[in-house]
Amino acid sequence: MRMLCGIGTALLLATVVVRAQEPLVVGTVIYENDFEGEKALAGWSGKPVLVPGRNGGKAIFFEQPKEKGPGTPFSRYAIPVERLRGCVLNLSGWIRTEEVSKPPNTWNGVKYMAPCEGPGGNQYSQAKVTIGTLPWHRVVYAVRIPVDATKWNLHLGLESVTGKVWFDELRVLVRKLPLDDPQPVTTGPAYRGHDLPRLRGAMVSDNVSMESLATFGSEWNANLVRWQLTKWKPKGKAFDLEAYDRWLEGKLVLLDAALPHCRKHGMYVVVDLHSKPGGGPESGKSLFNSKECQDRFIQNWRKMALRYRDSDVVWGYDLANEPSEQAVDVELMDWQALAEAAAKAIREVDTRHAIIVEPAAGGNPNGLVGLRPIDVPGVVYSVHMYLPHAFTHQGVRGQWSKQYTYPGEIGGKHWDKARLEQALKPAIDFQRTFNVHMYIGEFSAIRWAPDNSAHRYLRDCIDIFEAHGWDWSYHAYREWTGWSVEHSNDREQGKPTEEPNDRQRLLRAWLKKNRKPTWD
Repeated sequence: MRMLCGIGTALLLATVVVRAQEPLVVGTVIYENDFEGEKALAGWSGKPVLVPGRNGGKAIFFEQPKEKGPGTPFSRYAIPVERLRGCVLNLSGWIRTEEVSKPPNTWNGVKYMAPCEGPGGNQYSQAKVTIGTLPWHRVVYAVRIPVDATKWNLHLGLESVTGKVWFDELRVLVRKLPLDDPQPVTTGPAYRGHDLPRLRGAMVSDNVSMESLATFGSEWNANLVRWQLTKWKPKGKAFDLEAYDRWLEGKLVLLDAALPHCRKHGMYVVVDLHSKPGGGPESGKSLFNSKECQDRFIQNWRKMALRYRDSDVVWGYDLANEPSEQAVDVELMDWQALAEAAAKAIREVDTRHAIIVEPAAGGNPNGLVGLRPIDVPGVVYSVHMYLPHAFTHQGVRGQWSKQYTYPGEIGGKHWDKARLEQALKPAIDFQRTFNVHMYIGEFSAIRWAPDNSAHRYLRDCIDIFEAHGWDWSYHAYREWTGWSVEHSNDREQGKPTEEPNDRQRLLRAWLKKNRKPTWD
């Protein structure tokens, strides 16, 4: 057992685990294995095998024969999590695949995964590995260990597919240490960016009709829409930021046309940058592995702030929808630094509008434990609430093997209102500790959840939001029918119903409590 410091340290001929008494630093190697030596498979579950690997060494190997049909051969390795709570870890390794079949779901297939368990919910971070046949290639991804984590494992293998996969030269190292103990702020009212008792509304896509906006604002009495700038799709493998800018301009033109209608019907607007600068997976360029993308992100927000700084309809700028750092290169900004840089660029030209910051764990409440208030005035913090995901998203992609009812046992745990509040505790603590305002930018449950339980889930969520004074926007209004409160609980029903269902009545009852903004 020994500790390695420095990212460039050479691989050893055995597993490496940090000694419990040694302090962690950035670059500390937590686990490392090139699958050489007598103890290469020590601690791995099942009966994995070693075969010739990369560069003439050994590799751990998994196979699911085509004639046997899809299966899940895999192995698990437990890593003590106590000292890693609050850390961000980079996980890397070399992977080779051969004839891996198409998985039934996007999360199946080749598994280099690091699931983490805790009272606030389970996380299932994993590397993105293309199916089919690929030569040896390096993959890197990141895991943020929640402060309440109780168990953490590495998983290698295949899931619900056929084919072959080899893994070699695995490494887990510390990318970011836990943040210092927070310094509480208790003086004065928290900045909210508006003077209404509450903002309540929903997300909308840019293809929403002006008639629908009128209905939502006037008949339903919403006073907020979260407007998505979304569906940037690069053509082919090209990485073209100029094309991205042209796409963004087209989306902003649509928003410009909608703002007068939102004003007329008494609704503030959140400008939500759903699609960030960068290309698709093929381009290898994204917000957290490209300085070009980070620079353009900052520049674009400065331009958007110039565009909307005089708008009384815009409530705030949601910097990035569900940012996911993955593995940030050491020379680039992580989300904390990048959000602060973008916010400062906005404040150079616009001191009026709220800046909305989501945590880097894809907007998950647990991500707030890895965030500190950025050093810019006028910031609201936002999380999205879809926990437990197995319930809220059941059947979203294709068929599902098990149906879940709320309240009830979901993923091996009993979920009820108390557990929902426990899952939101990071947001509650963040609000109280730093005296900031919280906004639930998205929350929902799929409409066909059994026994009308989506209604009960939404009811309990809203009760919690209201108890803590949070603004909120439902996902989503007249976007996709799966989330629609105007459609029945029957999955096969493709048209809105004439009579409101329980979910719609619930949402409209809360919206009826809204006060409208007053504009000169």
